[in-house]
Amino acid sequence: MRISRREFLQTSGALCIAFNLSEAKGASPTSTLAPNAFVRIDSSGQVTVIVPYVEMGQGTYTSIPMLIAEELEVALASVRVEHAPASNELYGNPLLGGFQATGNSNAIRGAWIPMRQAGAVARTMLVSAAAEKWGVGAASCRARNGEVIHTPSGRRLKYGALVEAAAKLPVLKPESVALKPHSEFKLIGTPAKRLDLSGKVNGKALYGIDVMIPGMKFAALAISPVLGGKPRSVDESEAKAVPGVRQIVQLSDSVGVVADNTWAAKKGVAALKVEWDEGPNASVSSASILALMQAASEQPGAIARKEGDFKSAFDSAATRFQATYEMPFLAHATMEPMNCTVHVRRDGCDIWTGTQAMTLVQMTAAKIAGLPVDKVVVHNHLIGGGFGRRLEADGVARAVELARQVDAPVKVIYSREDDIQHDMYRPYWYDRVSAGLDAQGKPVAWQHRLTGSSIMARWAPPFFQNGLDPDTIDCAAEPPYAIPHMLVDYVRHEPPGIRTAFWRGVGPTHNVFVVESFIDELASTAKRDPVEYRRALLSANPRAKAVLDLAASKSGWGSALPSGTGRGISLQFAFGSYLSMVAEVEVSRRGEVHVNKVVCALDCGTAVNPDSIRAQMQSGIVLGLSAALREGITLKDGRVQQANFGDYRVLRMYEMPKVEVHLVQSTEAPGGIGETGTSCFTPALTNAIFAATGKRVRKLPVGDQLSV
Repeated sequence: MRISRREFLQTSGALCIAFNLSEAKGASPTSTLAPNAFVRIDSSGQVTVIVPYVEMGQGTYTSIPMLIAEELEVALASVRVEHAPASNELYGNPLLGGFQATGNSNAIRGAWIPMRQAGAVARTMLVSAAAEKWGVGAASCRARNGEVIHTPSGRRLKYGALVEAAAKLPVLKPESVALKPHSEFKLIGTPAKRLDLSGKVNGKALYGIDVMIPGMKFAALAISPVLGGKPRSVDESEAKAVPGVRQIVQLSDSVGVVADNTWAAKKGVAALKVEWDEGPNASVSSASILALMQAASEQPGAIARKEGDFKSAFDSAATRFQATYEMPFLAHATMEPMNCTVHVRRDGCDIWTGTQAMTLVQMTAAKIAGLPVDKVVVHNHLIGGGFGRRLEADGVARAVELARQVDAPVKVIYSREDDIQHDMYRPYWYDRVSAGLDAQGKPVAWQHRLTGSSIMARWAPPFFQNGLDPDTIDCAAEPPYAIPHMLVDYVRHEPPGIRTAFWRGVGPTHNVFVVESFIDELASTAKRDPVEYRRALLSANPRAKAVLDLAASKSGWGSALPSGTGRGISLQFAFGSYLSMVAEVEVSRRGEVHVNKVVCALDCGTAVNPDSIRAQMQSGIVLGLSAALREGITLKDGRVQQANFGDYRVLRMYEMPKVEVHLVQSTEAPGGIGETGTSCFTPALTNAIFAATGKRVRKLPVGDQLSV
């Protein structure tokens, strides 16, 4: 039987609307419409949304269905969510060059127009089907609450009764259908209950670590303690004697123990005697990495921005000021440790995991298993913490390499120690900043030299052009302030013996800290209030000025505080959103830092689900505060020194500050919010520490720098 995919859908009793993200962006139309996401309505009226972005706690499985439900005129509670399979062609992210991935705070930004178009097309076709059935003009009909109503007569037909007729109609082009104006929104902009909430509360929700496959084995790994090392010799005898251990598998950089259960596998790993060839990185240390970075930062880098004549303006300035800033390697330390279940067969491979980059997982597995890409099926699951860690496929690569040698499905779970000591870390940064001030203390010259790793050069090479990484320079090349003479350059430096990766906003997490810390130092040098100083530099940036003023007002900026307590402010434009934060910080006589309160003012354009936005701000502050106070990865003898939450200390519940989030009402297109809170919070914290103590923090984490 030869039947096209569209013919099958048209005769299956379901209406399926496909749309193309590249066309939605305004790309040249093609003769065929390659679907990127779908709305499916069956004969019972059930609406299914196939979402190409993954859910890792940020609310994607609720906010994106809200876009479709708004235009389709159905209740959000009536929508069922399915995750899209791996396919760059069908589900490529238009803001990531057509690669299927969830990151860069762009799920809502990428889905804003296409998903609404999908709902609007479906609604229009259902209305047309009803109008034909009644023999009336479509203009006399309207859709509401999952049915079509003929306004003059009051006749009604539910969507389920119309899908067969609607499926026979020509599919409309997305751009041919009008979208609702903001004034008609009923769902967008309202707080919506999470569609995935009940499953997470009652335990029915499945994460990658929960996967159970009949006949499955369990594996644990002994991984080379030094990056680039490999097993030289392995004594398996004691490991094989552990009850439940079935197989010892040697991999390129590790040794796997396969057993009947995880505990037996872990005991087997503990019993292994492995002699390691530690390779070329056995002497790498934090000190040696820093020395190399400092030397590299002395040399000019690739020009990210050049305005005016920095050197002349700096040399003739009334006051000149310089500072250096450092930010450490950071682990992701996700709540759900890295895990992957794999079944490799001669004719195919199945992978069960939670990933932010499904096609990367698929391609990686296909290469290692020696299979065509279309023979690898990725079963994606809810993710218990992504933060960029699951944009990588290193854990999948080890799992597939191991599973090739096991005649059964096998689940590989990292221990917490594996997870922290064999992570791919947020880069170490070493920044030099200089500014020249005029007689009134206003900056007239500004230079910012960034030195650090380029993740894009490895992860997406086409984005690395002319020595510049667009993610690395984000928020450095385009700060919100108007300064006439600017020079921003980037020195790429890859540290030996350590791998770097995305970490909940790579460029902004370090550049906003540097820019906002330095601006605060300039305000202090000029003996000006930090808010007033910033406001004077925002004459051409009204949205930035508005959030700055709102945060200052809501925080009680300028009002008296007890001794040892201070307020700090920060401002950023990142991921398409404007955000200002004020942190109120108390520092004890022993140098202990406690954050009492954080006030956020956010203009993220149209707020799709305000509840999710507030939750994202809160979670971003948790991560930012935890990292700024205590987190940092250090190396000695080529080895990561931190191993678990005892020495990689994350925020405790009692340390969580009160958080207020104030949203600016806007009809602009949505900006990103997943990473904004993390990057904006850190300088607000350190600026508040200065206000409380008079001590500047230029190197993170804060740690014991304030102790007396």
